[in-house]
Amino acid sequence: MRNLTSFLHSEVAQDAAQEPFIRAIEAISGPIPDDIIYVRTGGTEGLFREQFFSGGKLSIPEPVRLLTSGKSNSLAASMEILSFLRRHGLKGEILHGSPEYIAERIKHPGEGISGDTLVCGVHPGRILDGVRLGVVGKPSDWLISSDVDAAMAKETLGLELVEIPMSEFLTAWALDPKLEVMMPPLNTPRYGKPISENDLAVSLKVYAALRGLIRDHYLNGLTLRCFDLLTSIHNTGCMGLALLNSEGFTATCEGDVPAMISMAIARKLCGCPGFQANLSQIKGDDLLFAHCTVPLGMTRSWVYDTHFESAIGVAVHGEIPEGPVTVFKLSPDFDKAFIFEGEIASNDYQDNLCRTQIHVHAPGAAPYFLASSIGNHHIIIPGHVARDLKALLG
Repeated sequence: MRNLTSFLHSEVAQDAAQEPFIRAIEAISGPIPDDIIYVRTGGTEGLFREQFFSGGKLSIPEPVRLLTSGKSNSLAASMEILSFLRRHGLKGEILHGSPEYIAERIKHPGEGISGDTLVCGVHPGRILDGVRLGVVGKPSDWLISSDVDAAMAKETLGLELVEIPMSEFLTAWALDPKLEVMMPPLNTPRYGKPISENDLAVSLKVYAALRGLIRDHYLNGLTLRCFDLLTSIHNTGCMGLALLNSEGFTATCEGDVPAMISMAIARKLCGCPGFQANLSQIKGDDLLFAHCTVPLGMTRSWVYDTHFESAIGVAVHGEIPEGPVTVFKLSPDFDKAFIFEGEIASNDYQDNLCRTQIHVHAPGAAPYFLASSIGNHHIIIPGHVARDLKALLG
């Protein structure tokens, strides 16, 4: 077994072979074969490309088998890798579930499962004509299957993507911008270190700087390469993006352009940007989505917490009301989409996942995420709006 671990996660200091999850599988199946890649954490997609796809060619046999643990964004990273493989015409599968289920799949490898029938072809037309969205910094290095051609976005959707260097954001942030924002008093976070008044002030400066970029570039929204902020300003963009999304702008994390476009379409349809989330666990028909920011207007309540991967800064643990939702993602080439209705069954608050966590009951959706997913992040839109979305996208 080979493994991929991001330096951002605590697992980097641990021996993968000694994890209870791995030992439970091997107790049933014996040693895990060397051709299986254990994607231990999020942020490892770029490592996969460097190690196993050098020179534009796959250096390991097909189908590529990606083992996931159900924590630390392992499943989300595997989905992005699998999407990357599929965009290059290569075969792969995700091994996810109980140790018993995974052991059985290891013993009896087959063609796996397919979720292709859950992906629909679309012809969206210029549905975002006149919309301007900023890309602050480049997309995060791990978004290996989420690149968007700006010229195609203009021609196909009518959307103008505006590139903004990270240096421009940092210059705006350093000028100590301020906006009057009424924020609740700080609470003691459940995870990570205590949050100080200065931590909150720094995160609100991020918000003010982003608002300045929106003003100066005449934007309707933006996406931020937010993990760079961990080292440059020792904080995150979680709160700033949460506030922007609740003010009528479209704002996404990690420089994820397809997610931003999907959120802009959601806002056009129903006035709500939706919740940009990682899929973290699948248990039957239960899908656990999580992220460290959420539009505050989508929540019934929220509290401050720290950013999951770094345990610093100011993130958001929000609770989203139970009820109907639609899970949505437009492909980077704008010709396919995943549109699936489900129900938020409950909220969660586990320590090994991003802070806002929802369980979505979506019978029949699992094969798509394990075999045919369009990248990593998906958008959770309140209400059952699949019919309206499909009509809008053509």
